[in-house]
Amino acid sequence: MRTRIRELRKKYGLTQEELAKKVGVRRETIVFLEKGKYNPSLLLAYRIARVFGKRIEDVFIFEESTKNHKKEKRSNK
Repeated sequence: MRTRIRELRKKYGLTQEELAKKVGVRRETIVFLEKGKYNPSLLLAYRIARVFGKRIEDVFIFEESTKNHKKEKRSNK
């Protein structure tokens, strides 16, 4: 999963620390999210999106792997 957190945070003039305080997490969580090393809970994703006035899918880009997608299609038949 990719995120637009860094891009949006800079656009809105927020530091990692400020964003973290607004959504109730530690700064390190924002660092991990920006690096794509952590998948947020639905609640955290919602809170972050709300800070920027965006929808979750506008902030978090879900990239479905082709391999997993094909496997799911086969199992649904």
